[in-house]
Amino acid sequence: MTPAADLRAEAERLARQLPGLNFKAEASEAAHIGSAGRRRAGGGETFWQYRRYAQEDDAGRIDWRRSAKGDDLYVRETELETARTVMFWADDHPGFRWKGEGDLRTKAEEAILLMLTMAIPMSREGERIGSLGTGRRPSFGKRAVDRLANDLLRGTGGNFPAPPRAAATLIIASDFYDPVPEWTARLAPLAGKCPEGVLLAVSAPAEVDFPYEGRVKLSRPGAAIDRILGRAETMREEYQRRFAAQRAGLEDLARRMGWGFVSHVTGAPGLESAARLKAELERFGAAR
Repeated sequence: MTPAADLRAEAERLARQLPGLNFKAEASEAAHIGSAGRRRAGGGETFWQYRRYAQEDDAGRIDWRRSAKGDDLYVRETELETARTVMFWADDHPGFRWKGEGDLRTKAEEAILLMLTMAIPMSREGERIGSLGTGRRPSFGKRAVDRLANDLLRGTGGNFPAPPRAAATLIIASDFYDPVPEWTARLAPLAGKCPEGVLLAVSAPAEVDFPYEGRVKLSRPGAAIDRILGRAETMREEYQRRFAAQRAGLEDLARRMGWGFVSHVTGAPGLESAARLKAELERFGAAR
């Protein structure tokens, strides 16, 4: 199978093991932030279907072009919209597209797996899903999930995405190893437009544990930067302290933006991380 098909199949398996995603706003008949089509007629902007003109309809609703094809008058109905459009982004920095020795998947692939596990049930329920930074309009259905998988694997050419045209719930995945102030500057425009979001931080086991001993050469993927350590084990405690401080800073950033935060280590049970991600998303639905 292709990488996209492999991730889609595994995401389907995980999604079947999760209880139903309760991702609905309380005021389900109104249009809200990130409105998504409900696949039935109602107050929205997206064309849904034609129906015959009724006496109680305003004459201004008649679609004269469609009506001219026959003897009956027709009006255009739009699709009922409720509060959910969800957009995803996976960092395409070489460091995030890297996997350690013995790892089954890259960090990005595991992030995409978790995001697809959320996207599959959302799409089936009529929620609109899409990849941030591609220019595609969010949509629902099987093809939307396939497009999402391919777009996330392809990345956005090393560019951090601009906010979407309309507010949506966002899931942003990275290892988030750049300084927290840099992430604050990148994420501020997104949080300003989209008050609902989750940071999904994914790391490889070696990045968490720092298991190295003796003379070790470390390098950063995608950058001509390396460092030789004479006795790597002597740096483990300091490394882990800084790693924990970085994560704490990111959690604080997410909290200040009103977003959620979920961490995952590659190779760890995907179902557990998917459940945590699901809980963060459902928290937004419950808040409405």
